[in-house]
Amino acid sequence: MTTETWPGEHWSAMESPAKRGWSLAALDEARAFGDQIGSAAVMIVQGGEVVSQWGEIERRYKCHSIRKSLLSALIGLHVDTGEIDLNKTMGELNIDDVEGLSPREKAAKVIDLLMARSGVYHPTGYETDYMKNLKPARHSQGPGTWWCYNNWDFNALGTIFEQCTGRSIFEDFRDRIALRVGMQDYRYDDTRRDGSYVPFDVSIHRAYPFRLSSRDLARFGLLFLRGGRWKEQQVLPEKWVRLSTRSYSHAGERGGYGYMWWIAQGSVHFPQMEVPEGTYTARGAGGHYIVVIPSHDLVIVHRADTDEPHKKVEGIAFGALLERILAAHSR
Repeated sequence: MTTETWPGEHWSAMESPAKRGWSLAALDEARAFGDQIGSAAVMIVQGGEVVSQWGEIERRYKCHSIRKSLLSALIGLHVDTGEIDLNKTMGELNIDDVEGLSPREKAAKVIDLLMARSGVYHPTGYETDYMKNLKPARHSQGPGTWWCYNNWDFNALGTIFEQCTGRSIFEDFRDRIALRVGMQDYRYDDTRRDGSYVPFDVSIHRAYPFRLSSRDLARFGLLFLRGGRWKEQQVLPEKWVRLSTRSYSHAGERGGYGYMWWIAQGSVHFPQMEVPEGTYTARGAGGHYIVVIPSHDLVIVHRADTDEPHKKVEGIAFGALLERILAAHSR
């Protein structure tokens, strides 16, 4: 039986990547390409060890929509305790909004929101142009019938989470995930808060953006890669990890969509390149990714300095970098 490797207080570097099938020259080429496209930080983790890393891996960059995969994990914990019922409707939970929800919209269930299939196209905030262009007309689709990457669903889930648990998203993440997996940089206390709520005039449901370092996101990716387990402790229900990272909807060139995770459909996941089957990703606008590739025992974290708007990395550029990283490893 192979002994598992886990990060302790700090990540450990792989002793000899070349002996584990990695081309050091190809990794150098990938790094040079990453510098060319504006990558701010990259970590490549295999078997719980760092194959290669560059950039400011300790810097707490904005996470953008990676927040959704973080919340999905927390929801799974509270589904397991019975505090959150995935089959409750918006009406049963007294969830409404500024313009009022119709009876059909109030029939949407928590599970519909998790899968981005609520059919509620009420105005919301924190949307990218991609999201605005994707959204159908209000009342055009019924609950559970149509996939749309819709921030109303994701922001309302934040409201539902706090209403059902009585807990702040950021405190719960700290206590139930960050501390348990030994995150090195995340803080949510009187000295520093690496999460904040963003209110909107158009909707009562706030966004909940995080700031996290690359090395902390790599721990989150490894937690999922290992079925929610961290060493001897089952931090997340294994069943939830499995259900979260299964595709329920077709999502075009991004593959499919699970419970607030992007899921490869076959090899389709990024433009103009192929990924190994079973790959899934947490994604944030501007170039933020946690890519989990179970068949390669691999987690890849990529960040962009989106505090500077001109420094974002487009998906096609990251896909080209990912292709180079995967080509550097011969299995």
